[in-house]
Amino acid sequence: MTLQQRRTACNRDCPDACGIIATVDDDRIVRLQGDPDHPITRGFLCHRTSRFLERHYDPERLTSPLIRRGSALVPTSWPEALDFIADTMLRIRAESGGAAILHYRCGGSLGLMKHITDYFFERFGPVTIKSGDICSGAGEAAQLADFGQCDSHDIFDLLNSKTIVIWGKNLYTSSVHLLPIVRAARHNGTRVFLIDPVYHRTVGACDTFLQPRPGGDIALALGVARWLFGHGCTDPAAATYCDHFAEFESLAMSRTVAAWSRLADVPPRRVALLAASYAEGPSAILVGWGLQRRTFGATTVRALDALAAISGNLGIPGGGISFYYRRRGAFDLDFVRGEAVAPRTIPEPLLGRGILDASDPPVRMVWVTAANPVAMLPDSHSVARALETRELTVVVDSFLSDSALRAHVVLPTTTMLEEDDLVGSYGHHWLADVRPVAPAAASVKSDYDIVQALAPRVGLGDEFSADVSTWKTRLLRRVAHQGASLEDLQRGPVRNPLAQQLLFADRRFPTPTGRVNLIHQIPPESLTPAPPDSLMAMAFSTEKTQGSQWRRKQQLGPAVARVHPESAQGFRDGELVKIVSATGELVVRLAFDDRQRRGVVLMDKGGWLSAGRCANVLVAAQVTDAGECAVYYDTPVHLQRASES
Repeated sequence: MTLQQRRTACNRDCPDACGIIATVDDDRIVRLQGDPDHPITRGFLCHRTSRFLERHYDPERLTSPLIRRGSALVPTSWPEALDFIADTMLRIRAESGGAAILHYRCGGSLGLMKHITDYFFERFGPVTIKSGDICSGAGEAAQLADFGQCDSHDIFDLLNSKTIVIWGKNLYTSSVHLLPIVRAARHNGTRVFLIDPVYHRTVGACDTFLQPRPGGDIALALGVARWLFGHGCTDPAAATYCDHFAEFESLAMSRTVAAWSRLADVPPRRVALLAASYAEGPSAILVGWGLQRRTFGATTVRALDALAAISGNLGIPGGGISFYYRRRGAFDLDFVRGEAVAPRTIPEPLLGRGILDASDPPVRMVWVTAANPVAMLPDSHSVARALETRELTVVVDSFLSDSALRAHVVLPTTTMLEEDDLVGSYGHHWLADVRPVAPAAASVKSDYDIVQALAPRVGLGDEFSADVSTWKTRLLRRVAHQGASLEDLQRGPVRNPLAQQLLFADRRFPTPTGRVNLIHQIPPESLTPAPPDSLMAMAFSTEKTQGSQWRRKQQLGPAVARVHPESAQGFRDGELVKIVSATGELVVRLAFDDRQRRGVVLMDKGGWLSAGRCANVLVAAQVTDAGECAVYYDTPVHLQRASES
């Protein structure tokens, strides 16, 4: 036996973008470990990635293209599949123009080479594309409005903080490599607060846990601001670098701390404890992605941004407010023009209905890259109906996902262990080279391989003839002469040389006025609590899987729904019940959990529609107040007996 260790990186939708060491025996991967030389990964992987070989070598993985014959998907050859696709694409473009074709790409892979597929469809059309972002659109829009930029301090700057506020973020599930940094800061005396309506493991890593009502974050932030103003704990210079300072002060002072606390459903003494600790500074806020997936998601993040601004925590070591790291900031993607040239866009959260309702021309063809929209988008039944009723739906995937089951052609693709790509991160500033650690499975092609094979069939062969290394070199040309060339990345991870250690250290902001644009008007309905007897359904990420990438055996039987016993009176722990919303219904097994707030029912994200476990059948297709993010967590439901019609 000759074992080799080969380095690559994780490209899945996670902020950590871990470095991976794969142990390979005769081209078969036998072990995955975290790269000990990666400054963030530090030798350990999350549960999902450490067990990825189960998915990589799953016997249900696709190894041949499939084409629909009647009601069945049957194996076909690559030439037949690509010829059929090319002929259909050319015919639809000739008859209806590029707008009749939709290319939908999401975050199933965050590899930068996926943008080449965008470029292919732009050059072929341009075609219809999505707008907005189901995952982070509201938060990004908020920080762009407030600061003119959506980025973060260096991740290790948290070690300079006296207070860290983890606001709506489960580190064990979504940012596991933040845990060692937070623990080290806490060991050195940093106070750590967790604010979340949901009880989860991160509670144990914090000093203080505040559990506001779902959607109560705006009121909580304004309660903290009210305390800061009332106790003279704002930055005396804040008015010089913040627009609308007086108006925001008036907003915060319009209610007492006690009144804001009641709206947030947090005891006033707890709000005061948070405010007093935050006021001592330097203090950092880590904003989770869940709290901005509500109707007023952008308003929520803007209220948190305002706390960082008025308290003087912008531009100082140990301060800042982190929602996102610019994972694409190092890369040259100027050749992809996106919405600037697209003949039409459809907001991502409205995709299903948007496809079905599109006219002049209708959407006749859909191509799905790095995504499973049926399982992952709101109103799953509409998305499924949209895909299965097109003239041609092509899904590129490694498995027969809910979306692939609705396709006319399914093209089998590589996993992250077979990819040749680059990644940035939205949880830190390191860049990494993704390289194949084993040969691709038979008859499997990467997204770029597929584009290269399809391009000459539609008259674009010359534009997509370059090898992957050439594209990677092009993507890195902004930073190649600053220590982040392809050769540099092939030796190991490199911190993005364009990323600052501290944001806004000069208190200058890339906004139209050069100052912070403080929020100063709050929609009254954003502060209205739900009726006391209401029940809100929310499906969250889990340590067990990435998105909808479950193994089949994990999707057997009804989904589990956790609920406080008092929110399910008349029902029994373990009972099968039906969750009903205005959009759909789902049979689940109840699990009582008295650590959770009353009025919420919690499920796992990414359940399969085909297995009857998809929480998104309950979620209405809506967009947030800015950024076209999905409104996943404002879904009123009620419980019925499973036998009721």
